[in-house]
Amino acid sequence: MVELSGFSPTLDMRESQLSYIRPDSDSSSSIAIVVVPIVIGVLLLIAVLCAFLLRRNKRKKRKYGMIDETEMISADSLHFDLRTIRVATDNFCDANKLGQGGFGAVYKGALPDGQEIAVKRLSKNSGQGSQEFKNEVGLLHKLQHRNLVRLLGFSFEGEEKLLVYEYIPNTSLDKYLFDPAKKTYLDWERRYKIIGGIARGLLYLHEDSRLRIIHRDLKAGNILLDKEMNTKISDFGMAKLFVVDQTQGNTSRIAGTYGYMAPEYALHGLFSVKSDVYSFGVLILEIVSGQKIYRFHESRDLLTFAWKLWIEGTPLELVDPTLTDNYHANEVVRCIHIGLLCVQDNIEDRPTMSSVMLMLSSFSLTLTSPTAPAFFTTSTTGPNKPIMDLELETSSIISSMSYSV
Repeated sequence: MVELSGFSPTLDMRESQLSYIRPDSDSSSSIAIVVVPIVIGVLLLIAVLCAFLLRRNKRKKRKYGMIDETEMISADSLHFDLRTIRVATDNFCDANKLGQGGFGAVYKGALPDGQEIAVKRLSKNSGQGSQEFKNEVGLLHKLQHRNLVRLLGFSFEGEEKLLVYEYIPNTSLDKYLFDPAKKTYLDWERRYKIIGGIARGLLYLHEDSRLRIIHRDLKAGNILLDKEMNTKISDFGMAKLFVVDQTQGNTSRIAGTYGYMAPEYALHGLFSVKSDVYSFGVLILEIVSGQKIYRFHESRDLLTFAWKLWIEGTPLELVDPTLTDNYHANEVVRCIHIGLLCVQDNIEDRPTMSSVMLMLSSFSLTLTSPTAPAFFTTSTTGPNKPIMDLELETSSIISSMSYSV
């Protein structure tokens, strides 16, 4: 007889009976076995998706120049004690006053460690709130370039709102360029170096920094010179922040200095990187000629005169007489050419700052022929005539000799 080892009819029957008696229990277990992994998988998928979106959002912010709150420099790290600033400036005494701008006065000071500073004391009606002010400080502090004035920090206590900058000893370009005695210190080599420094600073603001900044008040009074006469662009009180792919903005409140303002901005409130390019072109012609945009000749403005000499084939007549013959004619003519390209009426015809840098550095590059400058007209309305019915304001870290409407 064959023995069936391990065979138990009673046990098998019980298991069979249980499988029929408790069908719901097995079904629930099966569902649980299937559902739980699905739920866990969905939760993991959601977590991964959230992490991906967060990372993508941070990348997008970096791409468009926006600063995440977690990336903002701690306010404490940039904050100066008000008492320290008062001591540094001798309680904002007039003897230390460097200049007066539309948003407040600027004072020279010295910190306890001997470091010299320039303190911009914002007027009480500047209209900035606490958080807006601190955010602006955090953003401006991130603009680090050798051709930009460096913001060291701020002080905000009570009604006092102060911006602390590095001190630039040689003040502003206009104090040299338009002074009959001091302009002799600006030989052509120094002037050419200043032009290049302004161009590099603007290129950084427009294209190379994490933020795209439109300065909107570029003029000789806002170009500071350090002890080696290196260029430092200053005063971002009127500056506008653009996202990287933004090309143009619009405002109903025009801000800037007349004569340096592009026509589309002065007349319609349209501003872009090309608005700054226009101002840069005016600056080039001022640096070459040693004359202000609106005080060149009694009967004509600087742009009109420069264009007249250009079409007559005698551009070197624009050169500042104090330079005598101590300059490179090809460099001067090329600078005049670039200046006229920058002040063209049509926005699209003006070069970008990256193109300007290429023009300045490569003499083998053939330049296009400029068209007539903006505001070139035989009517009585010119760059030295104020435009009516526009609300204009001006601001400067160092008071300028330029005329502002």
